[in-house]
Amino acid sequence: MNAHAPVSFALPGSDRIIVVGAGIAGLATALRLAPRPVTLVTAAPLGFGTATGWAQGGIAAAMGSDDAPALHAADTVAAGAGLTEADVALRVAEAGPGLIDWLVGLAAPFDRDAAGALALGLEAAHSRRRIVRAGGDSTGRMVLETLVRVVARTPSVTILVASARDLMRDARGAVTGVVCERDGVRFSLPGRAVVLATGGVGALYASTTNPRGATGRGLALAVRAGAVLRDMEFVQFHPTAIATGADPMPLATEALRGEGARLIDETGAPVMAGIAGGDLAPRDVVARGIFQAQARGARVFLDCRGDLGARMATRFPTVAGLCAAAGIDPRIQAIPVRPAAHYHMGGVKVDATGASTVPGLFACGEVASTGLHGANRLASNSLLEAMAFAPSIAEAASAVPAPGQARAEAATPRSEGDPDALRTVMERQVGVVRAADGLAEAVRHLAPAARGGCDVALTGLAIAASALSRRESRGAHWRSDHPAQEAPVHTELALSDLWAMAEAVAPGRAVVAA
Repeated sequence: MNAHAPVSFALPGSDRIIVVGAGIAGLATALRLAPRPVTLVTAAPLGFGTATGWAQGGIAAAMGSDDAPALHAADTVAAGAGLTEADVALRVAEAGPGLIDWLVGLAAPFDRDAAGALALGLEAAHSRRRIVRAGGDSTGRMVLETLVRVVARTPSVTILVASARDLMRDARGAVTGVVCERDGVRFSLPGRAVVLATGGVGALYASTTNPRGATGRGLALAVRAGAVLRDMEFVQFHPTAIATGADPMPLATEALRGEGARLIDETGAPVMAGIAGGDLAPRDVVARGIFQAQARGARVFLDCRGDLGARMATRFPTVAGLCAAAGIDPRIQAIPVRPAAHYHMGGVKVDATGASTVPGLFACGEVASTGLHGANRLASNSLLEAMAFAPSIAEAASAVPAPGQARAEAATPRSEGDPDALRTVMERQVGVVRAADGLAEAVRHLAPAARGGCDVALTGLAIAASALSRRESRGAHWRSDHPAQEAPVHTELALSDLWAMAEAVAPGRAVVAA
């Protein structure tokens, strides 16, 4: 049998909606769609292979007596460096308390204080203590386990362990299903609508806190199907990945700095001295501060010694376990840290209902560009965003007209390329600090593999091309050759734009776009 020739594959319910991805975005969307038939396509068994389970900090929500959604929204806008859409920020912040209540109703085991109220933590760039957490720094894992348990007992959801390889379309270009692959065989899975919930891009980089599967394949599927991508250049580098040589890199949650941990160099000098916000500045600022210190030859550490280190085993058990595995005792030793690719603010351009620019195609969670994060995500807004958009996506996807007959197309050949070489290029040329020459080199390196059917290279190309076209520094995108800010505008790219950018920087041509 030809492994690249799709065969028919029938599941009960011809009116199904297909959700690709089983992190918090995919699981929440599947639950909000109930009792409509849903096929949940997941590349790994339910509960595995998703970045949700690795989220340490928590979920931001205005639950405190001194807090309000308007304050949460204002902090979100301030962190977004001019590109956060204020109406989106307010809508998501207003949804926050109800979403926490929804999870409580599903028996999510959130931490509580002595009086029984939700324990609220503080993280960088938040003006109030509003981080709802579970198991100290195990929030993502515990929320994921909660949603997996509920999905597993929801009769309307069918779980399909397979990889999504292409999107099916009808003669109008509307998405009508997914071409999946399992055990080397491809098959067509038709549906009324498709929701991409495929996560981020961190594993495109040599230094990342993300699972190795976080390579942005959903973005490649979307742009190949005609969807517009937005703000792809904005990759957030978490400032405090634990630098002990692991891949992926374990994460020292930002909440540690909220509880008093400090960033120091090997001499004990504060790394963030003289920088507005200090250790609690937005992530992009802290990541650049550490990057610049390292560029000067300094080693950077997160200092939790003393009382915080003594409490870490109970307050931050995940980090305590990661330190123990690396032979670090945070009570008496500072933790070596460095920035690592962590979260993608860009993605598939969607509207308030999560709909992309292609009929029948929706996106939820990190794969989507909703207007919430702007140029720099506020800590602990990611799990919140995924849950906030799930209800509107469920409603809009349910209202999609019945699809037409899918076009009979040969399956597009795919290649894996050289992932290690790609990760090195992204790390060196499209990292914390960027410049035209390096970005052009990245485009030249990635374009041939992208044209040859490598989805991972195509996503990397979109990030590099967007970064080359944004001739300013804003949020998580820092151009050493363009350090000033210009007008706050979004970057939008279609597939044709990527090929045009690759042609513009082809060998022998001047980098006119930089």
